[in-house]
Amino acid sequence: MDRRTFLTAAGTGAAALSLGAVAVPSAGAAQLTQSSQPAQGAGTPLLMRWFRDTYRSIEAMTTDFGLATDKIDVSGSGTPVRSRQTSPTNIGCGLWSTVAAAGLGVISDTTMERRLEHTVRAVEKLERHHGFWLNWYDAHDGSVLTQWPGTGDPVRPFLSSVDNAWLVTGLRIAADAAPALRPRIARILATADWSYYYTPYDPADPVAGPGQLRGGFWTDTEEPTGHHYGALNTEPRMASYLGIADGSLPSDHYWHMLRTMLPEHGQEQHPGGSYVAMDGVRVWQGHYTHRGRKIVPTWGGSMFEALMVPLFVPEPEWSPRSWGLTHARYVRSQIEHGMEEAEYGYWGFSPANIPEGGYQEYGVDAIGMQVDGYASNTDRTYTEDGAPLPPASAFTNGVVTPHASFLALPYAPDEAVANLRALDRDFGAYHDGYGFRDSVNVGTGRVSDYMLALDQGMIAAALAQAIRPGLLQRPFRTGGFQSKVRPLLAKERFSI
Repeated sequence: MDRRTFLTAAGTGAAALSLGAVAVPSAGAAQLTQSSQPAQGAGTPLLMRWFRDTYRSIEAMTTDFGLATDKIDVSGSGTPVRSRQTSPTNIGCGLWSTVAAAGLGVISDTTMERRLEHTVRAVEKLERHHGFWLNWYDAHDGSVLTQWPGTGDPVRPFLSSVDNAWLVTGLRIAADAAPALRPRIARILATADWSYYYTPYDPADPVAGPGQLRGGFWTDTEEPTGHHYGALNTEPRMASYLGIADGSLPSDHYWHMLRTMLPEHGQEQHPGGSYVAMDGVRVWQGHYTHRGRKIVPTWGGSMFEALMVPLFVPEPEWSPRSWGLTHARYVRSQIEHGMEEAEYGYWGFSPANIPEGGYQEYGVDAIGMQVDGYASNTDRTYTEDGAPLPPASAFTNGVVTPHASFLALPYAPDEAVANLRALDRDFGAYHDGYGFRDSVNVGTGRVSDYMLALDQGMIAAALAQAIRPGLLQRPFRTGGFQSKVRPLLAKERFSI
């Protein structure tokens, strides 16, 4: 179950499950590390066009109250229709997209500062618990949602660790870009203590005390989720990095997260690897093998789990032969699944709007730990380790989402741009004025009517990194990130 599905389920009271709890690369493998060259030169005008239109979609999502809504409907001929709801992640996306727009010259610094102040003022008015923000608000007036728009289903108030991480990320970027806002943002963040989500490690009972972060808490009962975010290579690690950097989480929390599930646990593939001691912690340095490449899997096999965090934290730079290597191989697995295994002719699989309506997690099943995890098609064609690969004809209603290609820009820039051009050329996936629509059913040609703030925010950040490397990374290269997080990544030795 992906994060968005979980939060929606949490809001209606449903239960949800998630993951609870060194060889030297060859010269050929080394060539798969992150490209050190941004996608500049002849491609920069195209990337700038894509960024300008993407930022216009963020502008269209932003309400008079100052918050980016969850999504917009661009199916009509007039002004896009905004959703009522927003989440902490959506708000964070709006903040960093505005900073990126100023850094790339799309808006002036004065406009940036005015827009950031407007959003910060709105954030100051939002109801908070334990220093954190609830999962769903009305983007138009800041009130807490108690009923889901359109259905009337009840929404329980929930504090999500991962969604709060993305709002804190956006606020840190805003504070870095607009010095006049720093005192206000510092006051906002002063009470955001990540230890609230943390279950300390208990060597006598590592199941009950895993040294990991809870998915969150329902504030009406102070009941925690039944799961922890245990998988390392998933987007919740941003919360882990933030907590380690500010000192509210111990550094050894990083070593208590799982590269794969333990060998005795049921999972997508029986992992290779070995136990090693890292800072006094016994760590299972596991890996999967996909198409002959050793990688560290994500939970479900989607692109944003692996590659959203390095938009901000320079993992490939600080850990080139561990994080950098697995990120590049992960992209290669996504490309080959789309082009060779499923023969879609296109690639890039990540949670997104279902083109026909709704929302679904998409990914490459084989590179996620969850058994029958995220399939690359709406019809959910899964693979099984050790069994023959299903024929390409079995992968019906494959769904490709453009934001996945943007996340791949640092690792396969030419292929990413070519894939995006093809989605536009063959399906009309690009909306002149607002950027790429959220997803495409490459079997039927159906294109989504929606653009999602999360996915447009990732596109904006990825384009900023491609055009002006490091623009949004400055707050995550200093302070506790430099002194506490970077040494951990430098020590990392994935068994790949």
